[in-house]
Amino acid sequence: MPVYDRELISNGNPMESVAGFSRAVRVGPHISIGGTAPVGPDGKTVGVGDVGVQTRRCIEIIQEALERAGSGLHDVVRTRVILTDIDRWKEAIDVRKEYFADVRPVDTIMAVTRFVNPEWLVELEVDAVIRNWQAT
Repeated sequence: MPVYDRELISNGNPMESVAGFSRAVRVGPHISIGGTAPVGPDGKTVGVGDVGVQTRRCIEIIQEALERAGSGLHDVVRTRVILTDIDRWKEAIDVRKEYFADVRPVDTIMAVTRFVNPEWLVELEVDAVIRNWQAT
């Protein structure tokens, strides 16, 4: 079985070193992106009270991480939409659908009691596999 390098993708979030995580990890053609919160470049919550705006920001952050890993949204095979209020799932899914209607990854929608920052209403996670990837 081939051994692949492990590439850590950062977006400069100071919590990465504090908590010991990466925005994304790529191993061969596989990319995993963990819980992505709706945080703007200034470190503040985007779209306080608006699930749709927060979902869009999460996807923007994910897209940037995928591109840094040599991929893009077109390679996403799984999404996880995590909400604090499951009754607002459609607001998140309507935005998700704008980005993934043609890609059609598998999806999980779930609720949690809260996130670290109570202003966050949604977080997203994705897994991607780079198509036509060749080991070098």
